[in-house]
Amino acid sequence: MYPGAYIETQPDKPAVIMAGSGVVQTFAELDAAANRFSHVLRNAGVQPGDHVAVCMENHPSYFAVIWGCHYAGAIYTACSSRLTSPELEYILNDSEAKVFVTSAYKRDQAAEIVGGTPGVQLRLMLDGVIDGYDSYEDAVAAQPSTPLDEERVAGTDMLYSSGTTGFPKGITRPFVPTPLDGSPAGVATTLALLFGLTQESIYLSPAPNYHSAPLRFCLGAMGSGCTVVVMEHFDAEQFLVMVDRYRITHVQVVPTMFVRMLKLPEGVRSKYDVSSLETVIHAAAPCPIPVKRQMIEWWGPVIHEYYAGTEGNGFVYCNSQMWLAHPGTVGTGLGCIVHICGDDLEDLPHYESGTIYFEGGATFEYHNDPEKTRSSRHPKGWSTLGDVGYLDDDNFLYLTDRKAYMIISGGVNIYPQEAENVLVTHPKVVDVAVFGVPNDDFGEEVKAVVQPVEMPATPEDAAALAKELIAYARSQLADVKCPRTIDFRTELPRHPTGKLYKRLLKDEYWKEAGRSI
Repeated sequence: MYPGAYIETQPDKPAVIMAGSGVVQTFAELDAAANRFSHVLRNAGVQPGDHVAVCMENHPSYFAVIWGCHYAGAIYTACSSRLTSPELEYILNDSEAKVFVTSAYKRDQAAEIVGGTPGVQLRLMLDGVIDGYDSYEDAVAAQPSTPLDEERVAGTDMLYSSGTTGFPKGITRPFVPTPLDGSPAGVATTLALLFGLTQESIYLSPAPNYHSAPLRFCLGAMGSGCTVVVMEHFDAEQFLVMVDRYRITHVQVVPTMFVRMLKLPEGVRSKYDVSSLETVIHAAAPCPIPVKRQMIEWWGPVIHEYYAGTEGNGFVYCNSQMWLAHPGTVGTGLGCIVHICGDDLEDLPHYESGTIYFEGGATFEYHNDPEKTRSSRHPKGWSTLGDVGYLDDDNFLYLTDRKAYMIISGGVNIYPQEAENVLVTHPKVVDVAVFGVPNDDFGEEVKAVVQPVEMPATPEDAAALAKELIAYARSQLADVKCPRTIDFRTELPRHPTGKLYKRLLKDEYWKEAGRSI
């Protein structure tokens, strides 16, 4: 379904509420705005199956733009507002976007990419204009609020990988025209059947709209007739304020958000009523066992986890009860079979780590990159996201790490996720990245970069804190898995969706050592 399906029954119900500003857009207003933009697209020559790119912050008009693309049958690419100019330029050219929509918030970058994106035929900017861009507000104001005068087909997304281990790649599937009326929006069916979402639910989205899970889950919730509360930026206490104020029933988070909330003072955490929460979904990264235990103790057995990718090639799921019976798992396959394969691509025994492959999930391709597509495939037709893990005797999956992050020290394979999961639970740690750095004797050694609660005031304080954290890690892990040295930074390069740009840190240290990875 889509917002326009509800204008007869609930036109004045809020479809979108912006958490910070309090701006409200009703279903009738959202549908009208989307209709206007769909006319803009059609008048610009955009036909079903053509591409439109969007790069904005969590803006009050974000979903009007996306639904307008959907109504016009366009393939829409939501671009991260944190991309560099070369990355954004690459995506616009690679996707062959005919229309690009951005906001004044991105004006500097928008100006930089004009000359390098000749294929874009229409450029629109919200909240102001610069050379090379037309006013989005003026463009939509000149169009009717009624639907396109044709049998509409539903658009779809073509999103790009977050680029944590390399340049972003588009994930594409064949475009099959489907009537807009009656077609489910995104993951609406999953939200209803697996997570209990109903038309009366209230969904909170604390993450960037451009990322695949927040985008698809928000569209699915609105397509189900739900109100969606959107946080402009995640803040741990404001999250609790929103749950309390709007009686949030459903939300999707990432483990770093759990960590931030658990590190709030007890007096702050207890101020807010979270009893309305029926379903808390988390994904995007492994959650340390102590963190998840504390969250279940705090919020109750309402926490659900899934492991999947933008590629949509497999889906692994567990609820709180399943997780408590298998601590540390990300779940068991739904609609697919999970295989763990060694370097010889043969299935490995239970409890032995290897590359995770999905059998029976949806097919996909990496846009304009047949080699990357081929490298994701098993000879039997299974596909992988490049992650490493193992299965237990009940076929529950446990993530070890990404293969690209594995450290080889003295011939021993070390997965840094283990040390990260331990160190982040230390009360003096806000965030942590563990990776391999050059070592003349062993090839690599384990390094940690930590964002502390308080930055050490002196080199002596830093040395003392590093010693304390290394001892803490060694109290829970074998020495070989623990960092030999620790550096401190005020912030780590973490994507707002929770993924850590570890590649940036690792590249920095290897370059300093005069080495290449």
